[in-house]
Amino acid sequence: MNIKNKIRTFFTKGNERSIAVKKNIVASLGLKCVSILISLQVVPLTIGYVNPTKYGIWLTLSSIIAWLSYFDLGFAHGFRNRFAEAKAKGELKLAKEYVSTTYAVLFILFSAILVITLAANRFLNWSAILNIDAAYNEELHVVFGLLACFFCMNIVASIFTTMLKADQEPALASVITTGGQLLAFGAICVLTKTTTGSLSFLAVAFSGAPCFLLTLVSVILFSGKRYRDVAPAIGHVRFRLTRNILGLGGQFFVIMMSMLVIFQFINIILSRLQGPEAVTQYNIAYKYFHVLHMVFVIILTPLWSAFTDAYVKKDYIWMKNTVRKLERMWLLSIPILTLMVVCSNILYQWWIGDSVTIPFSLSVCLAVYVLFQTCGNMYMYLINGTSKVRLQLIVYLSFAIMALPLMDLTCKLYGTEGVLIIPMVAFFIQAVIGRIQIMKIINGKAKGIWLR
Repeated sequence: MNIKNKIRTFFTKGNERSIAVKKNIVASLGLKCVSILISLQVVPLTIGYVNPTKYGIWLTLSSIIAWLSYFDLGFAHGFRNRFAEAKAKGELKLAKEYVSTTYAVLFILFSAILVITLAANRFLNWSAILNIDAAYNEELHVVFGLLACFFCMNIVASIFTTMLKADQEPALASVITTGGQLLAFGAICVLTKTTTGSLSFLAVAFSGAPCFLLTLVSVILFSGKRYRDVAPAIGHVRFRLTRNILGLGGQFFVIMMSMLVIFQFINIILSRLQGPEAVTQYNIAYKYFHVLHMVFVIILTPLWSAFTDAYVKKDYIWMKNTVRKLERMWLLSIPILTLMVVCSNILYQWWIGDSVTIPFSLSVCLAVYVLFQTCGNMYMYLINGTSKVRLQLIVYLSFAIMALPLMDLTCKLYGTEGVLIIPMVAFFIQAVIGRIQIMKIINGKAKGIWLR
């Protein structure tokens, strides 16, 4: 009975914002456990369906198509903050206009991007780009086209889950995302029983199934009582609001493009210099250590919009207490990552068997990488909630300018492990500067670049 009372107290103690954050974190953790279990099962299932080489090609193509998300010009992040600000002030009509305008702009933008991408795909020599056998070229044109179609559709549909996060309902967004993963997993299981290894079928299962579910759920929930007042409508599209969203979103766009160069070129550099097998090794090890980062993201996701709400309402005491709790929590990641490194070879063997061998040195490097990643993102998420992202922009843009040649050099010198050096340094610098900035903001001492 005492335990039951403590649990009840945990979920009822504190102000309304803290209670919502705690409920969302716990619910999202449960959903993420399901998501992680699905991800762990998908990797060996997919490798068995195709083979390690094709799987490496698949991962590289998927990372390339993911670049398209960066071309939303920062609209999603800008929309998230503007919607949260409108809700915090009780301006539902303005919130509805933000939703309608964002749907309209991203639909137009990604329709154009899709046409350009499909046209360019006809002239790309994928075997030369990825340094693989020319026999794959024709199949990869089809796969890339399918991925592009589903991805652009998903970008527009995912405005709904962005809105849920802005409304401090990330757990509901996680339900939809996890449901899409589960649907994709089921589709891949069917493929393994009914077809031979096909990257085209894999594209439909991985990208098509989640996109279909997200679209269906958003239509249903927008028709319901809770979100009917902010549901998108053509009559509420206000293109004049685009400037307001892009004023902030444009900065997010530069940040995302910089992060694309720093973090998303890893697969291509590895594929060209070390081969597709190295891509597979890196991604399997990354998925393993990334589990800890995913837990941090679950905690940080509701705090982004909660910080927007707190900053608009000038609740600096709550913000300061939250930062202190997060920092203590981050320190726990050091012993956890150490234990994950020690157990890595045993768990790799249990997870994927003998199909892929992961060097111990790669596991150590990825543990350090994730340690810096969680710390850097911790401050980044909180600062994003305040919309004061100019300094963050400068940090990532500076690294992006020199990232590619340096990553190429470190990969040649130190192999797969070397490609992680520049991203690790970028996260470390972001963490140091990010902490200084968030504390200045909370303490009312931020001026100039620290408050832009």
